[in-house]
Amino acid sequence: MPCGCAAPAVRQSDAAVSFDLWTLGFQAINVLLLVWLLHRFFWKPVAATIAARQADVATLLQGAEAKRSEAEGALAEIEAIRAGLAAERDALLAETRKEAEAARSAVMASARAEAETLKSAARVDRMQAAEALKASARQDAERLALVIAGQLVARLDAASTDAAFLGWLAEGLTGLSDADRRSLAGATPEIVSATPKDGAAQEGIAKIVATALGQPVTLTFRADPALIAGYELHSPHVTLRNSWAADLARIAASLAASDAAVSDAA
Repeated sequence: MPCGCAAPAVRQSDAAVSFDLWTLGFQAINVLLLVWLLHRFFWKPVAATIAARQADVATLLQGAEAKRSEAEGALAEIEAIRAGLAAERDALLAETRKEAEAARSAVMASARAEAETLKSAARVDRMQAAEALKASARQDAERLALVIAGQLVARLDAASTDAAFLGWLAEGLTGLSDADRRSLAGATPEIVSATPKDGAAQEGIAKIVATALGQPVTLTFRADPALIAGYELHSPHVTLRNSWAADLARIAASLAASDAAVSDAA
């Protein structure tokens, strides 16, 4: 009896071991099959997609870096041109002022000599004649200054001069007060140039104005050869005069003030 009871217990243990090994084997096969399926149909496409996206991003970053380097180079070149043109502009303005002063002095000398011949006339007539001669002298000096300015501008490089005046216009817009910026945002400012500008040039000017103001703005464009060179912005509440004509007008105003001071002293 003791031997007969021990035998069944041994067979039950062998069956349990056999069952566990088969189950473990099937589970291992299932796991390997699952890993193969994931690798074949999931990880490879996903890895390929990720690699492609990484390559696209790298290409975009390289392009952006190239554009940034190109933009920095262009800005540096523009700054150098503007610096050179600013110095040349100051020199030309000084030369224009000198020529205008010389012309004014000559005409004023002639006017004073002519006024001396009017001493025999009534004082009122003499004063009116003198004022008329002074006005004529100022007009002659202004016309001469315009002729000189036109000749001087003709010696400058048109593209460089245009870029310099655009830069000065942007500086003027940057310095506007908050109230002036708000008034421009609610209006349609007019950009006046010395020469007509095509669509591409107008788009470039609009971008420069929007960047300087820090806000989008709708512009209209008009050409006025009387400006000689430069750009001006006109709106109902804000006006920026940035041209050779404006510079010459300031010179004329200075001469007129000088004449008034001389008359008061006399």
